[in-house]
Amino acid sequence: MTIPPPAGGQSVRAALDAIVKEYRQRGDVPRLLERVTRLAQESPTGELVAAAEEYRELHEVAGPIFEVVVEREPDHVRALIGLANAYWLTGRGPDVVGALASRAIAADPTNRAGWHLWALTEPTPRGRVTRWQQVVQRFPDDLLAKVNLADNAAALAGAEDDPVALKTAIGTYEALLAVATQPAQRIALEQALDALRAARG
Repeated sequence: MTIPPPAGGQSVRAALDAIVKEYRQRGDVPRLLERVTRLAQESPTGELVAAAEEYRELHEVAGPIFEVVVEREPDHVRALIGLANAYWLTGRGPDVVGALASRAIAADPTNRAGWHLWALTEPTPRGRVTRWQQVVQRFPDDLLAKVNLADNAAALAGAEDDPVALKTAIGTYEALLAVATQPAQRIALEQALDALRAARG
């Protein structure tokens, strides 16, 4: 089905910008949700997703848009990830968000954002370490995944006195230090390593 652009010749982005501007002035959430949902239902997917990217962190805008897109195109990866992110920001819980992340991974296994959300939604500390290890193995150059792996492993080592997690944290922080270029990053990594090495004894 081909969906025409919004009435009046206005672009989807311009229409969404106007809706958000009014919302910020009036603070009327029910009106916002009604207008955003109607715009989403009446707009082409490509333009709609592109317009929504600007408001990914404004969950009351992004959520309704991506809900419409996912209902329309269940395997639309950007929409699945956008909806998962919006739900995460509203505290919808790891089960719902994790299911959306898993659908995004199934639709496109090369999309790192889906893997990141999948790892974040694991409820247990040990499980999160395992998941971040899988992400790092799949994407060896993903520095953000390595940071998450190191931080979660360090937390697990401290909470459960786990020598394997401690070793993982130290090794991952050392790998990050080897490629860090910013002085502040290097200082933070060195301090983390000093603390972990002291814990190891």
